[in-house]
Amino acid sequence: MFQPKYTITNKILGNIKRITEIVANLNNRNFPRVVLLEMERRAREMSAYSSTSIEGNPLPLTDVKRIIRNKPEFIRDSEKEVLNYNKALIKLNEEIRDKKTSLNINKLERIQKMVTSGLIEDYRCGHIRKEPVFVNDPRSQKTIYLPPDDRDVEPMLIRLFNFLEEKSKKIDPLILAGIFHKEFVVIHPFIDGNGRTARLATKVLLAKMGLNTFNLFSFENYYNKNVSRYFQEVGLFGNYYDLKDNLDYTSWLEYFTDGIIDELLRVAKELEKESINPSEILKDHHQKIISFIKEHGYITDREYANLTDRAKPTRNLDFRKLIDLKIIKRSGKGKATYYKLK
Repeated sequence: MFQPKYTITNKILGNIKRITEIVANLNNRNFPRVVLLEMERRAREMSAYSSTSIEGNPLPLTDVKRIIRNKPEFIRDSEKEVLNYNKALIKLNEEIRDKKTSLNINKLERIQKMVTSGLIEDYRCGHIRKEPVFVNDPRSQKTIYLPPDDRDVEPMLIRLFNFLEEKSKKIDPLILAGIFHKEFVVIHPFIDGNGRTARLATKVLLAKMGLNTFNLFSFENYYNKNVSRYFQEVGLFGNYYDLKDNLDYTSWLEYFTDGIIDELLRVAKELEKESINPSEILKDHHQKIISFIKEHGYITDREYANLTDRAKPTRNLDFRKLIDLKIIKRSGKGKATYYKLK
């Protein structure tokens, strides 16, 4: 049986208490729906940027935002990585909302397939590895870790999931999620996409355990602030079989819970700022819609498209934001749809 070694330090206890207080405060507040939708969109952009950047993707945040919004037809691998991660975030958030939050080996394979689709060979995409793998530092490209043999991967994953199930009522969910994250990286069950899969799967596990403020939240952002520290805490250096008997999770759990606090505080601050007056978050393109309606009496999507270079799905979100703010209302159906001031 999997029996991780760790000590519940005063720091970990204090972090768990702080996280519980922040989450409870956020859950007891009512924020405008338009603010929450905007925050969720920003969180996805930040997560897609940060998680791929951790693995060495060179795209800056401004390019990541543009790619996610425009979804260009012809893309490089670096852009494909970003779009894959964003698609996985959307899919997993939908499953979390629909209470489909089970986490098992099949779900891990599905997540890995989403993030690596079109980037690696099909037989390695969505399947536990059946070959050796070497972990290289994405900055120096030097091998730093030799994970378990492929024959040991599936048994180790089974033991990990059995541990999570058995301890689900006995150990704090944050501790279990932290242990899962590090042990997954230690096992390194796929030929590629392990880091991205680990971070997404941890998000699913936290939601499954009832900590679902995370559609507004990007703990990938915290890790990306100091990638060297993240690798130092979550990974191992050397040969797994030489290290496994001395593996201790305490330092990682302190770092893991520190990261959740850091990101929750950022989200709370952003929510407070945005919810003071939702009209303050209207952008120039929203003002164009309002001005056009004031001048002409109404606006259609085609007319809005002539005013802006925003893609159709994004234009739909712009109209939805103004509807949610009760500034405009929708009339007509299908191609005859138009919008008027409410």
